Amino acid sequence: MISAVVLAKNEEKNIKECFKNLLWCDEIIVIDDNSEDRTIEIAKGLGATVFGHPLNNDFSEQRNFGLSKAKNEWVLFIDADERVTSLLRDEIKDQISLRPELRARAKIKDSYDGFYIKRRDFMWGRELKHGETGNIKLLRLARKDAGDWEGKVHEEWKIKGKIRELENPILHYPHRTITEFLKKINFYTDIRAKELYEKGVKVNFFSIIAYPKAKFFVNYFLKLGFLDGMPGLLVAFLMSFHSFLVRGKLWMIWQRK
Repeated sequence: MISAVVLAKNEEKNIKECFKNLLWCDEIIVIDDNSEDRTIEIAKGLGATVFGHPLNNDFSEQRNFGLSKAKNEWVLFIDADERVTSLLRDEIKDQISLRPELRARAKIKDSYDGFYIKRRDFMWGRELKHGETGNIKLLRLARKDAGDWEGKVHEEWKIKGKIRELENPILHYPHRTITEFLKKINFYTDIRAKELYEKGVKVNFFSIIAYPKAKFFVNYFLKLGFLDGMPGLLVAFLMSFHSFLVRGKLWMIWQRK
């Protein structure tokens, strides 16, 4: 009835914990981007079906590939550093079940085609309750034929039909170190800058300077990131740096062209 799809690249440190919370699914699929560690070995040992498929700097294409491999009516997308709680598991089962007694228990009146799921981020020993990650929700559960993913990075699942939000969140444990965070930022900003260039977006001196400053102000002050202590400060600063790199790299691409 439900397939779980996990995108992976060198995730041997995360894949076991991720899978512990997915064993209730009828199928677990891993789309592997040329892992060089034990990710594939571990995933297969835990019963997953693994498909090797290069990312090629396009997350939507990678997710759509995973969507095409799913055998079940419903598909749940989970990243390797995310965890599905038992409460979320039970809620998902109730929501997609066709059994009348389960639908009645969950007070389900309508049929939905997709579900937003809230995400709680934990970084460096603290939950981030504020800033841009403090109130995030992602469309991660939907019928297989409801729509496709769009966007090379910061991708979104564009589906047709009725959508609602689930009550219970996914737990997210990204970036164990600042070095790891910076590597991710460098990788994602490469993709985003190229994507904006392909759309014809240009930048100038003002936008390269002003946008990152505004990003920090919004995250740290307006969205109360300062209430998350030192992790809140570091995340606000690093996301501001993310914005700076996107625009700086975009400017350099235009100069080369």
